[in-house]
Amino acid sequence: MPRKPRLLIVEDDPLARANLKHILQRGDEYQVDAADGGVMALEMLAAQNYDLVLTDLRMEKVDGMQVLAEAKKRGPDAEVIMLTAFASVDSAIEAMKNGAFHYIAKPYKLDEVRTQVAGALEKMRLREELRELKRDLRARDGMGFIVGKNPLIQKLVATVGQVAPTDANVLIIGETGTGKELLARALHYCSQRAERRFVAFNCAAFSEDLLVSELFGHQKGSFTGAVQTKAGLFEAADGGTVFLDEIGDMPLSMQSKLLRVIQEKALTRVGATEAIPVDVRIVAATNRDLKKMVDEGRFRSDLYYRLNVVCMEAPPLRRRRDDIPLLAHHFLHKHAERQNKRFDGLSPEMIGALCAHDFPGNIRELENIIERAVTLGVGQRLELWDLPEELRAKRPAAAVEGSLPTLEEKECEYIKLVLAQTGGNKTRAAEILGIDRVSLWRKIKKFGLEP
Repeated sequence: MPRKPRLLIVEDDPLARANLKHILQRGDEYQVDAADGGVMALEMLAAQNYDLVLTDLRMEKVDGMQVLAEAKKRGPDAEVIMLTAFASVDSAIEAMKNGAFHYIAKPYKLDEVRTQVAGALEKMRLREELRELKRDLRARDGMGFIVGKNPLIQKLVATVGQVAPTDANVLIIGETGTGKELLARALHYCSQRAERRFVAFNCAAFSEDLLVSELFGHQKGSFTGAVQTKAGLFEAADGGTVFLDEIGDMPLSMQSKLLRVIQEKALTRVGATEAIPVDVRIVAATNRDLKKMVDEGRFRSDLYYRLNVVCMEAPPLRRRRDDIPLLAHHFLHKHAERQNKRFDGLSPEMIGALCAHDFPGNIRELENIIERAVTLGVGQRLELWDLPEELRAKRPAAAVEGSLPTLEEKECEYIKLVLAQTGGNKTRAAEILGIDRVSLWRKIKKFGLEP
């Protein structure tokens, strides 16, 4: 059952308050509370969240404008309807400027009140619906960063879906080029923080002094060259996500400063004395063995456990070779579009050579290879000769002269290989081959590959 909207009536006239509460409670559509004035209203707003507040304007000690301000402070999405027997253009304008949904003059018609209450709650519902749609779109976009059908990748996608909605810090481990930053971005864009900033920072690219300044900011004149006050990346990402890449390269003394910020949820700029509250989620990444570094005293154990609430491993490409064709076609479309070129796909020979390569540089290396091939390629599709020489040499050895296989034989052999690796899943096989299901069915029939 959907939750009933919760309403608060603030009215110092006992009869008017009782009548209004009675009318709004009829039909059992809303949960209705009532306050006998502004002082009581502030106490109730501090203790309970309300979807809609209907408040008299003129009251002793705490007036309706103060109730409006507090209601918006406590719940920015809450709507407020002002009720007053002393209606004026100036007060109406002031109320609307301060975020009131509507302004009703007394004596009011009960039908008018019901209409405005329904309108305010509908506005809230539509706003939340829009927010949900945006969240869904961002989540889809976030998952779109991750390309792959391999079980290791599918497990990783499932973990992102579980972890993203939480505020848990995440440590991503994996070799260089395995897509650790893409995983961090997916975590951010699938989270409640997606509307705020995602800030990526490479800890290995700066000296310790610059690390402190870049992450936490500095005051004007705090050191030579500090000609103006500068907010750090943690402040810039307030409410969002900070991605600390190469965290294993952070100096020990800097690690203690980072730990303090994580523990206290506040930072102090270089040269300042006042702490600034910050609310960030930290996603850290490394290609080093942090546990070993902890044992050797080169990484703080307390920081390690703060960062390693959830650990995710980005697998190397050699452990997910069945994703190489899919990734290769993804990068083909990406870079062909950027360079305003068009290719029909990749030849089976080229795919075979790519699948035979170990990719020490992982996905980043594969993308660079495909970008090079797109840049230099001139045919209708990318061919084996569009690859660097060292990759061409890794293609499966051909038979002796006079018994070389035909292109159709190689195509048939490759389709059989892909079908075998996908367990006969034709949809997935078509994705890997870079063709549609209908074309795959025709080739299966043509080569007699039907079971």
